Amino acid sequence: MRVSDFARLAALAAIWGAAFIFMRVAAPALGPIWTAELRVLLGGLAVLAWFRHTGFNPELRRHARFYALIGSVNIALPFSLYGYAAMHAPASLLAILNSTAPMFALLWNVAFRDERVTGRKLAGLALGAAGVALIARPGAAAAEPQFAWAVAAALGACAAYGVTGVLMKRFSSGASAHGMAAGNQLAAALVLLPLLPFATPAAAPSALVVANVLALALLGSGVAFLLYFRLIADIGATRALTVTFLIPLFGVLWGWLFLGETLPPLALGGGVLVVLGTVLVVRRGG
Repeated sequence: MRVSDFARLAALAAIWGAAFIFMRVAAPALGPIWTAELRVLLGGLAVLAWFRHTGFNPELRRHARFYALIGSVNIALPFSLYGYAAMHAPASLLAILNSTAPMFALLWNVAFRDERVTGRKLAGLALGAAGVALIARPGAAAAEPQFAWAVAAALGACAAYGVTGVLMKRFSSGASAHGMAAGNQLAAALVLLPLLPFATPAAAPSALVVANVLALALLGSGVAFLLYFRLIADIGATRALTVTFLIPLFGVLWGWLFLGETLPPLALGGGVLVVLGTVLVVRRGG
């Protein structure tokens, strides 16, 4: 990996770690559906505008069905679930739980017989489960009655992320990685559109909320997806996946700096177990 690759990897982790901060500010004011809709609509349009500027054709019509599938499962569903979770749980904790996505990917791959389970991967799953148990311990829900549901929503989002590889392997039909950066988001925006009238925000958003929505869309979706797919092209999907290990570090840092969040020692310990478990799951070999 070149220095520029490491720089892009760090920038991507910093942006996606910050995305949980943006959601933590925006979701309580807008609700999960509007937060997700504005994120993917503005982010998708921004990426599409960049493609028009550079002359790249994402072939939206040709791959419309595939974009609709991935946009629904990998973007609309998890972004909505994370929007709900951000209303009731610290952003730094959600960034830690996000590291379980590769574990769910392993389970999906095993279920569809795309991968076999080894002793090392089982150990990784066990560590991850123990880490989640520490994070979602009964005492943690005392201050927020819906905390347990927030943790469940975050894990549901990671499960949706995890199945993406299975779907892409079977249904991608030649769609390019860069095309997915725009097509998947715009498809997700269409999927969420009919739900908007049933989830209208109670009040007009403040300037702070608007700023966080724009940051979530333009940085967390627009710039981040371009960085991610550039990394996949340059260093491969496996190395690009190492961003998963860095996101919790930035998520905890940004949560402390900008929201004043402090996690109890048990939650931090659970986060360490989750990251270690993820390392074991994604490592190659037996």
